[in-house]
Amino acid sequence: MKAIIYLTVLCSLSSLLHAQSDFEVTEAGIPELQSALASGRVTSVELVQKYLARIAAYDHQGPGLNSLVRINPDAAEIAARLDTERRLSGPRGPLHGIPVIIKDNYNTVTVPTTGSSVALAGFTPTANATQVQRLIDAGAIILAKSNLHEYAYGITSIGSLAGQTRNPYDPRRVPGGSSGGTGAAVAASLGAVGMGSDTCGSIRVPAAFNNLAGLRPSKGLSSIYGVMPLSHTQDVAGPLARSVTDLAIVLDAVAGYDPRDVATAYMAGRPAPGFVAKLSSESLAGLRIGRLEDYFGRADNAVNGVITEVLEKLQAAGVEIVDLDTQNLAPLLAGSGLIGHEFKADLNTYLITFGSERISSLDDIVDAGLYHEAVQGALTRSRNSAFNEEAYLEAQLARAQLREQLEDILAANDLDALVYPPIGQLPVFIGESQPGNNCSLSANTGLPAISVPAGFSTNGLPVGLELLGGFMSDARLVSIAYRIEQLITPRRIPIATPPLEAGLAPPPMQAEWHYIESEINLAATLSYDQTRRQLYYDITNTGRNPATLYALTLMIDNPPLGQLNDPQVANLMPPESVNAEGQIFADAELHQAILDGRLHLRLFTADAPGGLFDILNFQPR
Repeated sequence: MKAIIYLTVLCSLSSLLHAQSDFEVTEAGIPELQSALASGRVTSVELVQKYLARIAAYDHQGPGLNSLVRINPDAAEIAARLDTERRLSGPRGPLHGIPVIIKDNYNTVTVPTTGSSVALAGFTPTANATQVQRLIDAGAIILAKSNLHEYAYGITSIGSLAGQTRNPYDPRRVPGGSSGGTGAAVAASLGAVGMGSDTCGSIRVPAAFNNLAGLRPSKGLSSIYGVMPLSHTQDVAGPLARSVTDLAIVLDAVAGYDPRDVATAYMAGRPAPGFVAKLSSESLAGLRIGRLEDYFGRADNAVNGVITEVLEKLQAAGVEIVDLDTQNLAPLLAGSGLIGHEFKADLNTYLITFGSERISSLDDIVDAGLYHEAVQGALTRSRNSAFNEEAYLEAQLARAQLREQLEDILAANDLDALVYPPIGQLPVFIGESQPGNNCSLSANTGLPAISVPAGFSTNGLPVGLELLGGFMSDARLVSIAYRIEQLITPRRIPIATPPLEAGLAPPPMQAEWHYIESEINLAATLSYDQTRRQLYYDITNTGRNPATLYALTLMIDNPPLGQLNDPQVANLMPPESVNAEGQIFADAELHQAILDGRLHLRLFTADAPGGLFDILNFQPR
């Protein structure tokens, strides 16, 4: 029922917004969008329609990303007002008329804020989150609210209200979390940019898993007022973006002092960080970056390999890499987490502050069983645990000591940043537990850390690289990340979410194949759905003697046709088969082979035991 209602909203909005512009929003950055708006190539109304069309094609159809919880029903009307304002008085700034995605733990007064929990399905808070209001004031359009791991209490992005979000680079896998809905939506160009929150990795892990840039800012750089809390001491909030430039634009809009968030007192009276102005302020040549050996030692080979290649390129560009052993920090890391101490009281205070009447406490949620089983253990432990002031103070002391030691390491080694994997494992298949999170160095100290795309594993999964710097070195970290992005150009569009064709996802491609000889009569239909990353096959053998069929294999052609080292994708028909059907997940190599016309069948028979070759010609169906 949810999907039906969701698509009905999209269709009704789309019917009101018949786009005339041929401007392509897929992978378009904020500067490109602003240029098109300024020149009249597109309007904000048309941008909303174009993103809605992509949402309709890819969020509940095609790969079924399930990244969004709700569409803002006022998005088109807001866009129209901003178009009028642009014509009359010009744009407010770089975010004027830009559609953005907001994680569904940020307060929005016009769309419910749920934490992706059925317990809060209809909760509309009494005030916008500060960062939401700053985006609105900057002229941004709140397009949709994104899914998250329920209450942000996990890293696989599943909840009782909206279910499981899928990774656009492999829909069988998790998108990271807790901001996985934002990560998947931005990676798939369902909006220009998106907002996430990070208590321990929840911006940086989705950034790594979705080929995005994401900054966990210094604690106090920007306000968390109106963001549903997990731990007020560890919570931060900020953007996820397809480019460091887009990241900087949003950071400039949302950073700064807020009297309703005491942690931002540091920013009072200080000049703005100037993220965009400082983008080009750093040079790679001469930088000293500390490589945390123990973090690389715990990571799998796929992650290590990708990041090591980047570090080698950085060294060639003049960066000095300093190997460091930080295993002595492990006891402080283990003892400095505050989520277990703060979550219950923080959530209860939030619900009362922002006017939740039906659900007013964690007790109400747990007692009614209104949560997904993925967070059952975490919620029940928090509900049943009594606050231990002595243990809380010990954790706070450990945090202070950990921060002091990290700052000493940076200073003693004359380092500009530390480098390590934001998460040491590739994204797991949906339903599995995700290991490898390296979130605590930043989360348990309040120091800033940025995750930037490093590249892809051999099976096409994104890998991120994390840089941690000194307190309030955020603009400098973003500038270093910008230089790394320029050096390695790591961004790649997800195969499953290509540009639309006439407002629709590309149709499946199909190939027909026949083989007839005295004993064998084979007929095969193969269909490739790019949006689902699936190659479907249906084969029948109506020949007189099936025993003469040894195998029918699917192979990728390395010219010249039929080399012995051609990689085999699958054996579609084993010996003596009369029919076969199934599906194969298309990795990046298989996908490209289909598009390039390099996929072929190799038929093994009694008369041709070495195999016969035939190229498959896929055409739009």
